[in-house]
Amino acid sequence: MSDSNSSVLFPAPYLIYLGDETREDNCKTGFGIAEWATRNCIGQFRKSDNTVSIGLADMTLDQAVKAGAKSLVIGIAGLGGKISASWQADLLQAASLGLTIVSGAHEKLAQLDGLTEAANRSGASLVEIRNSKARYPVATGEKRPGKRLLSVGTDCALGKKYTALSIAREMKNRGLDCTFRATGQTGIMIAGSGIAIDAIVSDFVAGAAEALSPSANELHWDVIEGQGSLLHPGYAAVTLGLLHGSQPDELILCHDPRRIYNLDSPHIKIPPLNEITDLYLGLGRLTNPNVQCRAISLNTRGMREEHRAQAIAKVAEETGLMVFDPVSTGVSKFVDALDAS
Repeated sequence: MSDSNSSVLFPAPYLIYLGDETREDNCKTGFGIAEWATRNCIGQFRKSDNTVSIGLADMTLDQAVKAGAKSLVIGIAGLGGKISASWQADLLQAASLGLTIVSGAHEKLAQLDGLTEAANRSGASLVEIRNSKARYPVATGEKRPGKRLLSVGTDCALGKKYTALSIAREMKNRGLDCTFRATGQTGIMIAGSGIAIDAIVSDFVAGAAEALSPSANELHWDVIEGQGSLLHPGYAAVTLGLLHGSQPDELILCHDPRRIYNLDSPHIKIPPLNEITDLYLGLGRLTNPNVQCRAISLNTRGMREEHRAQAIAKVAEETGLMVFDPVSTGVSKFVDALDAS
């Protein structure tokens, strides 16, 4: 079995590549790195003004290299993890300029015509975050010591990573024994280690999750980044394997109150939140009979303050659970409850 929390290193500062992407939901990697690894970011590359902006300075590849950029990080995470043909010329130029190319796509950089050769000529590296060469055993389901929290969702791209990172940061600021466990490309880029859980063969997903959060002392918390959703027709299998292998003591359900239908399958309506928490808890009890969910994390980004307050109050009334937005209201009250338990 490979290292359960393999390190992924690439040189800073980063230029975040946004190409020609016009959907913010597909730029969650870029937004995440800009938010959580700000000091390592030098700017963003956009092919036009129509491209999504993550709030960094716009730079050409030549400008970024002259300013000291060392890596070009692809900040796009679209459906299926593909590398668009429209990016190829930019990636070739970046490699020729000596920039390390960092990709979290399922499609491999080495498959792009000429990219490996360009990197070899300049001395650049090609870094694949989703490394499917790692091997893990089938999960045992045996309970292991330590405490675990897993963020889960009503859909994709609505704050599972932000929620886990915010909780881990608050716990560390209080001096609590805590480790953030990254399970997706962006989380790994931010944390510098983790397992890209959706690159694992399905039979071994739960086993990889067990390896990611190994036995620990009774007071240690692993805060595990969730992936996908049990309600997503394409990604539910990954979510379930992560749920079973993580054996969480605590679940945090993440939701965007404006989202009525599944992002990728708009014919699928998101059911009431209480039904969703019951679904996660029922399935989670297979490997941890004592799993509980005491809070909802709402993504209210871009909402006006009065609408945010109304959404939080509405969900609290409907579910009877603690409700917070990890960015706008913070997670301190939730960590208070966690620390007191």
